[in-house]
Amino acid sequence: MIPNLFWTALFLIPITIFCYTFMTPKTTYILLGLSLIPIFLPNSFFDRIQLSRSSHFYKKIGVRYINIFAQNGSILNKFLKKKYPNFKVVSKSKNSIKKQYYQTYFFEKFHFSLFVFFTIMTIYAGIQGHFYWVLTLIISNLLYNVYPNLLQQYVRVKLKSAVTDNKLS
Repeated sequence: MIPNLFWTALFLIPITIFCYTFMTPKTTYILLGLSLIPIFLPNSFFDRIQLSRSSHFYKKIGVRYINIFAQNGSILNKFLKKKYPNFKVVSKSKNSIKKQYYQTYFFEKFHFSLFVFFTIMTIYAGIQGHFYWVLTLIISNLLYNVYPNLLQQYVRVKLKSAVTDNKLS
């Protein structure tokens, strides 16, 4: 949980400062509310916008390296396995695999909504001529939303065959 809070604070502090400094609270709340609409989109929407059905594609663009620092990533897993030798993020049980598979949609919806919000704020910053903020928000959006969404797609690709296998139904 601590790595999660660190990454969240690291990338939400700049957008919070931008909104507080350059926008009225009412405008910020309205745009944030509109940005939350993707949370209510069906999983099939996220299946349609998935960039690839191949894990190789995601590996080529470096997504597996993001997994090192992710919530259930390599660094945290090594630490947890050292402290709890039997710890596993996903066991081989059908319920565990399905839970992890559907959890990817939850995380993708969250980061997609924030992607929309960050993008709107970036456009607003550009229109206002705040080019330092444009660069800051683009980098934050890429690292906090785009790559985590690609990571969810990558995990889903890897788990898809296990979820659709007749043995797990």
